[in-house]
Amino acid sequence: MIEFLSQPWPWYVTGPLLGLMVPILLFVGNKEFGVSSSLRHACAAVFPLKAEYFRYNWKDSAWNLVLIVGVVIGGALAAMFFGGTGAPAISDGARALFATWGLEGATELQPREIFAPANLATPRALVSLLVGGFLVGFGARYANGCTSGHAIMGLSLFKLSSLVAVVGFFIGGLLVSHFIVPLVLAL
Repeated sequence: MIEFLSQPWPWYVTGPLLGLMVPILLFVGNKEFGVSSSLRHACAAVFPLKAEYFRYNWKDSAWNLVLIVGVVIGGALAAMFFGGTGAPAISDGARALFATWGLEGATELQPREIFAPANLATPRALVSLLVGGFLVGFGARYANGCTSGHAIMGLSLFKLSSLVAVVGFFIGGLLVSHFIVPLVLAL
């Protein structure tokens, strides 16, 4: 059983399992799947802030905080017991794209030339992590949800705003990967 759990699962198994979360959450608790709002819930729960943004009944969303704790625990269990510490392999097309960026030996989604512990203090890694992290967080909040929330939950509920957001995410990803990433790697 552990051998089965420690292997990558095919898309035709994991996709439907992930997709089943949507109707289960809706039917069981009338809840919408999403992760990006959990930081807001945690801040509202922990800090007695006076900002209007954090003044709401966060206890209605406590289930979302439990979900996040479960994600963290699940990731830790996968890393400790199921060999989940390696990065997934990338396609030949991704390797070719990384090579055009000067990352010749890249075999993972997070190229070691950028994300190896010794390289994290370089300007290019700092720009990638700090500026990129801020932009992703700001974008998720501005779009009222993250990529997975809009793509999995929003599209399944036929929300036009989610369709616009997902199309925007893809266009933004293409623009960044073809124009911004080469500039960052040139630093």
